[in-house]
Formats: sequence, C-alpha cells, structure tokens
Amino acid sequence: MIPGEAYAHKHKFGDFPMKPDRRTFLKKAAALPLLASPFLVTACADAPPLPSFPPISFAPRGTFRFDATRLEVAMEYQPPFAPPNVEHLFAQTPESALRRWASERVAVSGTGERFVRFVIMDARVTETNLPKPTGIRATFTNEVAQQYDGRIEVAVEVRQQRANYRDGIAAAIAVRQRSVLENISLNDRERVWYDLTFEMMRDIDNELDRQINANLTRFLA
Repeated sequence: MIPGEAYAHKHKFGDFPMKPDRRTFLKKAAALPLLASPFLVTACADAPPLPSFPPISFAPRGTFRFDATRLEVAMEYQPPFAPPNVEHLFAQTPESALRRWASERVAVSGTGERFVRFVIMDARVTETNLPKPTGIRATFTNEVAQQYDGRIEVAVEVRQQRANYRDGIAAAIAVRQRSVLENISLNDRERVWYDLTFEMMRDIDNELDRQINANLTRFLA
C-alpha cells in the first residue's frame, strides 16, 4: 500500500496494511525446510520466541452509547512506513489500539439525526539514535542507544447526518518518551514498544473519558 492512499476506508477493523518487517522475516525463516543451511536452521531454533502481549483494551471502563446512527473511524494520519518512524513494526500499533478503543468504548443507538466520527490525527512513534560516548568509559559501560518518541492525537466528534455540521467534540493528545540501552534484546525492545503504546492509550482513554463526560453527555442515548 502506497503511503497517502485513503486505505482506512478499504480495510475492516483489525486489518491494516503493513510492509514486511522482522517479525514476518523470523516467521518465514523458521519455516524453511531442513535442506536449508544448518547454520540458519540452528540460528532459528535457538532464537527466543517472540513475546505475546495482551490486547490493549479499556473495555472494562464501560461504553459511551450515543444517540446516533453510526460510528465512523477516520484515519487522517498517514504512516510513512519508513525511518525514523517505527510504529508499523509494533505487535500492537497505536492505530490498531485506537481502533480497538473506538469499537469498545463508543457505541451508537442506530437512530437519530447525528453520527459519531472518531478521528485519528496522529499515531506516530519515531526512533532517534543517540550519540555514543567515546573513551575508556564507553568501552566498559552499557549506554543509552535509542530514544522513542510517541504522539497520539484523536477526537470524538458528533456530527449532523444531513449537513455534516459538527455539534460537539471531545479531543485528546498523548505524548510519551522511552529510551533503551545499546545491548537491549529484541524481546525487551518489544516490551518497551508495548509499554509506550499502552501508556499513551491510557492517557488518551483518561482524557477522552473526561472530555466526553464534560462536553458530550447531551448526545448520549
């Protein structure tokens, strides 16, 4: 999928276009026939299994049921699938976590003169290689190597069915940062990515919960 296409309207929930990543490579490499190089087979067999994390979900907090005909998810952020962005490599991307949030915490009555629009304006995580210290100290120490900066921006809009006029809005922004050491393992890096996404989603959930209760209760069924 070429970045910039309106792919959000072509895929169902949970089905997101992604370029091949190391996760796909490891799975394919592990499935190679035994006639492959003995070194490669041994390397795949010795590699630790990819970590499995629970879905990032806030469903237990309840659902906001709007007096509206439908829920529409609009993906305005276009992931570049290229450095310095790395969110597309995550087991659970910010985008997938946001779509899950919308499906679990927002519901509609199926009637009325309005619809709800969940807009994803930003869902990025970038990686920055930090300067490596020099000298004797750097030889014997494990230094911070990369920094991950995440940013999510979303809005819940209540719009009129006919004129598409916005009657109400609840908006939220979350910004988080994590750093990792130079000798971090693949699985530990996956954990950092998951924790970063979870923390941003927790901030988004808390703020949207507050905003909806403050600004959109008149539209609830």
